[in-house]
Order: sequence, then C-alpha cells, then structure tokens
Amino acid sequence: MIIINNYEEYKSHEGKVLGVSQWHQIDQAQINKFADATLDHQWIHVDEEKAKNEGPFKSTIAHGYLTLSLIPYLWKQIADVRNVKMEINYGIENLRFGAPVLVNDEVQLEATVKSISNLRGTVKATITAKLNVKGNNKPVYVGDVVFLYHFNDK
Repeated sequence: MIIINNYEEYKSHEGKVLGVSQWHQIDQAQINKFADATLDHQWIHVDEEKAKNEGPFKSTIAHGYLTLSLIPYLWKQIADVRNVKMEINYGIENLRFGAPVLVNDEVQLEATVKSISNLRGTVKATITAKLNVKGNNKPVYVGDVVFLYHFNDK
C-alpha cells in the first residue's frame, strides 16, 4: 500500500508501477446482482445452463462494466491518497477489453501512474489500470483512469 499525502508525493511516482491489489473472485451472485442493478440480463452473464451448453466460454462471464466498476475498490488496496477534500472519478481513456472473466475467476488490478499534473490546485492523476485474471497472461482490460483530487491546504 502506497500512502500519498500531497501533489509532490504523487508526482514522485509518475511513470512507476504503484502496485497490485489483492485477488478478488467474481462469483455468480455478484454477476447476478450487477445484472439486476444495470438491467443487463443477457444470457451469457446470468443463464448458467445455456452458457455452459451453448456459450463460447462454456461458463457465464462477468459483464465488462462489472469489471470496470471494481476499479475504485481495488485501487483503494493499492494507494491510500490522504489529506483530500474531494476525490472525483473524472473519466476513462483508451480502454480496451482483451479477455473475458469467467464466473469464479479471480482478478487483480495493477496500477501505474501515467501522469500527474497540478491544474491550479486541482491534481489530475492519470493511472494506467490493467486488470489481470489469475492464470491468464492476457489482461481483461488496459486503460487510463483519471482521478481529480482537491488536497487540503497545508
């Protein structure tokens, strides 16, 4: 776990891998809850029998957006950004999905600080997020997530 207290500390990590999260297993219950929350009940995600017999992966798979929604949870295992008044999820850039996450797969986030800039008191952090599946060399996705931070005055 990296602790970051201000812009200068964040800037010192620019261009470096910050670390990796713990492994998180995505089970069918989580997939079903996500389907209910997003109203996306496509059979490849929720119909275990059809996915097993007719699907290309012989298993249900997690929604791509479910795997994206894990970024804040997994990010907090890598970096503890302290002394902030406000943190905003600003956007995602250049993200591509490269591999599916089958039910009961374990995923882990790897985070690299791509760039840090101070925009008149607002710190813009661009973090390259790579989600890996245990036992698979191809990442689920790679893309840049952008956070905005308003640090407390010193």
